[in-house]
Amino acid sequence: MDIEVSGGYVRLPGSLVLPSAPRGLVVFAHGSGSSWKSPRNIKVARTLNSAGFATLLFDLLQAWEADERENVFDIALLTERLVMATRWLRAQPTGELARLPFGFFGASTGAAAALSAACKLGPDIQAIVSRGGRPDLAIGPVEELRAPTLLLVGGEDDVVLKLNRSFARRLPQAQLLVIPGATHLFEEPGTLEEVAQHATNWFTRHLCRKGSQKSKDEKSA
Repeated sequence: MDIEVSGGYVRLPGSLVLPSAPRGLVVFAHGSGSSWKSPRNIKVARTLNSAGFATLLFDLLQAWEADERENVFDIALLTERLVMATRWLRAQPTGELARLPFGFFGASTGAAAALSAACKLGPDIQAIVSRGGRPDLAIGPVEELRAPTLLLVGGEDDVVLKLNRSFARRLPQAQLLVIPGATHLFEEPGTLEEVAQHATNWFTRHLCRKGSQKSKDEKSA
């Protein structure tokens, strides 16, 4: 369903999908020059929906803000919008969203915002996936992050691959996974499907763990 993430004067359009009995919620952060209608993020989101995950895709900038080129690369601003969206979801009156484990999926500069927002939100974010991300642009104490982080990079995306390798060495809980033959936008046949599957596996492993443990505890009580 189409929604509007709001906070103060800010109104950001997007789409929230809630499968029946969702296992967790993944908030997407798009890259520079893109929007919540990014066909690549939508494709990944649909795979996650099919696996039982709720997803939020939304614009990180208002239309007039996106016209200013410097805003597109303002990681601090993008981070605040991601934090705002997360808190907006937690505050929804149904309460259903607030009970779900949350994860971030960030692409390109959106990955930097996802990592930075996770620094601010701490244990509220339980898993992160980066697609062709720029973790080198993240701000905040990223070395203190505890959320398991999957870095997906195309094997032909030389510069970004080098940056991700360097970042993975700084973050013990980060795992770098290279998609052979893929360039930065994962336009090659089958490569985006690989991204979607790896992301689904990662969130299944790390977002569902808390809920699965709760179910086991309830059965043994």
